Amino acid sequence: MIVTSVHKDVSERLQKINPILAYEVRKILDENKAERHIRGGMATKLKYGAKNKAS
Repeated sequence: MIVTSVHKDVSERLQKINPILAYEVRKILDENKAERHIRGGMATKLKYGAKNKAS
């Protein structure tokens, strides 16, 4: 299952099955989405920082 399908399941299907759980999961997914660019930048920094030290 791809990420988009998971998010769709959470936002639509889980809401109908268990609204309270859907709310909690939505908070986590929103937080993750907000922090994603920071983790990507840190990964790039580590990747290229390691290459520069090896050179």
